[in-house]
Amino acid sequence: MPLSPAFAPSLAHRDLGDALYDIVRPAAFPKLVLRHRDQRWAARIGLDTLTDEEWIAHLGRFEPLPGSFEEPLALRYHGHQFRSYNPDLGDGRGFLFAQMHDLKDGRLLDLGTKGSGQTPWSRGADGRLTLKGGVREVLATSMLEALGVETSKSLSLIETGESLQRNDEPSPTRASVLVRLNHSHIRIGTFQRLAFHQDAETMRRLLSHIILRYLPEAEAETEIERAARFFAATSRRVARMGAQWMAAGFVHGVLNTDNINITGESFDYGPWRFLPKYDPSFTAAYFDYGGLYAYGRQPETLLWNLARLGGALMLLAPEEELRPQLQEELNGFGAHFQRAFAAAVLWRLGLKPREAERDGELAAAFFTALQESEAPFEQAFFDWRGGRCREGYDGPAFAAFREALQGYEPAAPAHPYFEGKPCTMLIEEVEALWDPIAAQDDWRPMQEKLAAIEVMRQAYAA
Repeated sequence: MPLSPAFAPSLAHRDLGDALYDIVRPAAFPKLVLRHRDQRWAARIGLDTLTDEEWIAHLGRFEPLPGSFEEPLALRYHGHQFRSYNPDLGDGRGFLFAQMHDLKDGRLLDLGTKGSGQTPWSRGADGRLTLKGGVREVLATSMLEALGVETSKSLSLIETGESLQRNDEPSPTRASVLVRLNHSHIRIGTFQRLAFHQDAETMRRLLSHIILRYLPEAEAETEIERAARFFAATSRRVARMGAQWMAAGFVHGVLNTDNINITGESFDYGPWRFLPKYDPSFTAAYFDYGGLYAYGRQPETLLWNLARLGGALMLLAPEEELRPQLQEELNGFGAHFQRAFAAAVLWRLGLKPREAERDGELAAAFFTALQESEAPFEQAFFDWRGGRCREGYDGPAFAAFREALQGYEPAAPAHPYFEGKPCTMLIEEVEALWDPIAAQDDWRPMQEKLAAIEVMRQAYAA
C-alpha cells in the first residue's frame, strides 16, 4: 500500500550542511524478520498504511521515504562520557534516516537507527545491535511512555540474521536493527563539538535551526538573548525529563552529554533499570563502579551536563555578557526540577494539583515514606492511586504523607487497571521475557507484556 496521504516528510536537518553529519550507507543484512512494529505511533507520522513488506523495505533495507533524505546522515558530536571528554564520538552504529512531522501536533520528528552498520564514527566496532539490546529498548520506551516520561518511541525492531560477538552476553548472539522516533537528535554534545572546533558560524546556524524547528519560544532580537533563551528552554525541558525519571523510578544508566538532547526527550537506552524499592544509590550499569549515574544522582548529573552546554554557548558572545544569564538559569534548575517532580508525582498518584508549595510537600512526603517503609516502588504508587490507601500502609512511615494528602481529590474516576496488580519491569522480568526468545524463538511473553503495558498507559492517560 502507498504511504498515507497525510505523511509530511522533511529535509530540515540536511539544510544545516555537512559540518554536522556524514552521508553514509546502511548495512546489507542477510535476513530481515519484523519483530516489533508500533502501529499507534506509525499512524502519528503516516506510516501505518505500509504493509509489513513495505515496512521492512523502508525500516530494514532503508529504502528512502518519499520526500525525505535520499541517503542517511550519521550525525557528528562530541561528549563527556562519565565526565571525561571524548572528541572521537558521533553516530557509530546509527544514522538519521528520515524526518517528518507529527500529524497530531505538527512537531518535527526524526527516525534514527541503532544497529544499522558502520559509519566513520564506529571506531573499529561492527556498528550492530544485539537482538537482546533491541528488545530491551522496546521494553524501556514502552514502559516509560506509559509512566508519563517524555521518551523516544521504538517504532520498529527487525532481526537481521547475523551473529554477533559480545563480551557482556553469551556469544554468538542474534542481531537486530532498531528505528526510534525522536523529537530531535541534536544533543548537548553537538554544541560541544562545535565549541571544540571553535566553529561559531555553524553554531549560530544550528541555534537558528533549533529555534525555528523546535524551540520557537527562544526567539529574540539579539544573539545573546537568543542563546540565553535557548539555554533556558532546554534546561527546563531537561529538568522535566529528570523529574519524570525520578517519579517513574527509572535509572537511565549512561547520562553522558551525548545522550541528552536539546528538547529534553529521553533516548538511547542501554543498561537501564527500574527500582525495586526506593534507593538513591541504585545503579543500572555494571561498569558504573562509583555510582556516578545512580538513581539519586540523576538530577545533579543533568545539571552538570547543562553546565557543559552553557560552556559551549560561550563561543557565541563575550563571556561577561552571556555567562550571568546562563548562570542564573543554572541556579534555578533545582526549583524547576522540584516543580516538575511534584507535577510528575501527582500525575502518577492520580491527584488534582493544588498550590505549588503543598504539591511539593506532598511529593516529598510520599518519597520519604517510600524510603522509610522500603515498600515496593511501583506497588506503592499503584496502591495510593487517587488518594486511596490499601492495607499495609498504616504504620508510622506513611503518617506524614497521609496528613499531607488531606484535601487532595482524584484527578479522574478510578480505572479498572488499578483494581488488579501493577505492571512492572524489574530486571528479572526483562530476563524472563528474553529467555524464551533466546531458547525457543517464543515472542508471546514479550507480546503479552507489551499488551499489559498498553493497558497501563491507557489507565494513566484516562
